[in-house]
Amino acid sequence: DQFQTTLKNQGPIGNKLKFILQELQREINTIGAKSVTFTISNFVVQIKEDLERIREISQNIE
Repeated sequence: DQFQTTLKNQGPIGNKLKFILQELQREINTIGAKSVTFTISNFVVQIKEDLERIREISQNIE
């Protein structure tokens, strides 16, 4: 929700997106560390890949 709101804002948003992505990465790392099922572990890996792609794209946004 915060990520989408930030994308809709006018002005520089690159640093804010970077911060939000860092927080999302921390949360997914916590979920991954606590997961006990293969299915959740697979989701964690997929989400990490998606977050990395988003991070790369967000570096080009001011």
